[in-house]
Amino acid sequence: MLTSKPRRGGAAKPARLGDGRRDDGGGATAVLWGTDAEPAAGPAAADAAKTLNIALLQGFVASLLMLAGSVGVGWLAGSSALIRNPLFILARTSPAGVITATVMLCFGALLLVRSWLRLAQRIGQWDSSAHPILIKALLLWGLPLALALPLFSRDVYAYIGQGRLMVQGLNPYTNGISALNNYYSLGPDTLWTEAPTPYGPLFLWIEQFAVWVGFGVPELSIIPFRLVALAGVALCAIFIPKLAAVHGINPQRALWLMVLNPVLLLNFIASAHNDSLMLGLVVAGVYCASTRKPWLAIVLVTASIAVKPITLIALPFVGLLWAGSKAGWGRKVWCWLLTALVSFGLLWICGLANGLGFGWIGALNTPGKLWIWYAPVGTTGAVLGWLADQIGVSGDIVTNVVHLIGKALSVAVVVWLAVRRVDGPAYGAVVVRRMAWAFAAVVLLAPMIQPWYMLWLLAFFAVTGIEATWQLRTVLCLTTFFTLIALTDQLSVFQWIPIAIVRGVAIAVGVSFALHMIFIDRKTKGVFGRPTALLWPPAAKDAAAEGSGAPGSAQGAAAQRSGTQSSAAQRSVAQRFRWLRR
Repeated sequence: MLTSKPRRGGAAKPARLGDGRRDDGGGATAVLWGTDAEPAAGPAAADAAKTLNIALLQGFVASLLMLAGSVGVGWLAGSSALIRNPLFILARTSPAGVITATVMLCFGALLLVRSWLRLAQRIGQWDSSAHPILIKALLLWGLPLALALPLFSRDVYAYIGQGRLMVQGLNPYTNGISALNNYYSLGPDTLWTEAPTPYGPLFLWIEQFAVWVGFGVPELSIIPFRLVALAGVALCAIFIPKLAAVHGINPQRALWLMVLNPVLLLNFIASAHNDSLMLGLVVAGVYCASTRKPWLAIVLVTASIAVKPITLIALPFVGLLWAGSKAGWGRKVWCWLLTALVSFGLLWICGLANGLGFGWIGALNTPGKLWIWYAPVGTTGAVLGWLADQIGVSGDIVTNVVHLIGKALSVAVVVWLAVRRVDGPAYGAVVVRRMAWAFAAVVLLAPMIQPWYMLWLLAFFAVTGIEATWQLRTVLCLTTFFTLIALTDQLSVFQWIPIAIVRGVAIAVGVSFALHMIFIDRKTKGVFGRPTALLWPPAAKDAAAEGSGAPGSAQGAAAQRSGTQSSAAQRSVAQRFRWLRR
């Protein structure tokens, strides 16, 4: 184990790590969260195991509440026959029904966040025995969301509209959904009805297939998209732990941090976003690249690009993994060229098959035409555009220039991360870590940041190590923040019910629960202030204390051996983390 020994009844004594970092009580696990084994189990661990099911049950109840809430505020197509169902009429046509559904939805979503935290506290030992528990949690928490109406987004109805464009022989790269007759009854967001699709050829075929098997019924067409989203989650659940293990990171912690993250459950399962399949494929591809299967890696990453082209970012880093740690510039360039030729060759074949060529390249700018207040570039562009309007200069031009600068900077950062020299023993971890920063640059420098964009970078940060200090705290805070954003952003409410009141209720319930969880709830408030509480649950602390007996005892001998192993492992991880930071 890599942690400092905790003092009985208190936090671990602060120590200095080998690379000059301060151990704030989590020991070397505060450097790379999840690289070490937990303390030996003691009697208290058995008590913790008995209460583990409470966290699982709470998460299941939370998902059931959201399933019930979706009846009142989940998204339905205007042509849906469910609108005439008595239950849906009761839940959706009266203010009382809508507000009740909103309260259930918001309370359930924040309860899911709390259950996620409590599960980590109650796991006890993060060894292979934790894996079936985490998979059980994924099934219990995900199944009700898979049965709910689409929540927090109506993108799935845009997918159906784009599938109808394909069925009718129209080019979705040049036509918006508005080209369809009676398109409004399909239920898409009006922001996307005039926009070309930004998706790749593989997802266009999935959209076309979903419309075929749905026989024109929106609710039936949603089912294939949900299944595709679940397939993406399954890929993440399989390959996130595998990729973490390759880089010496605890696979169970990576699974909890990424795949059980409420932001993933809400946006990949409840919303059925195609980012789920995109991310699952690219993670699988990076795993293959990390385990010396470059051709399969290129195929998987190309399939991800063919879902959503943003994962073009991964290609140069796959080439670096293929080249290997001892490669010179000649081999690197050769691997980059081969990677690009194979990938674009496969995409060219797809373009020939559907007759649309590389039309998706021209549509890549579609999401960039929007902005949101919590995106730094988006807010900067909006403010400067407003100021320009005040002095008689075109605000639209100024805003577009700001957005263009952000895009150019993100491209420059990606190129710099890809071509910068990689040194050190942890070559593969450095490359994957840099890819995480590349995704982070593209997201942070974009004018529009959707809540699920967080998952693009979290996946690769999780598998290369996250500090159990400000880094883990940032993940916890962002998870809570983006859960709140999802709750208050898109709710399906009829026009005669004041949306401002409904949104006010959502904000009040969500923010109140979040503040209680962060500042009042004695079970969770310490986690946000000191994330190492997730590493040392009470049972583990007690067990470690019991195992630190006299040197002559069996427990003392075990502790002494563990301490000897700890110092060596601590030096190794601290050294490797320095390379990750380069």
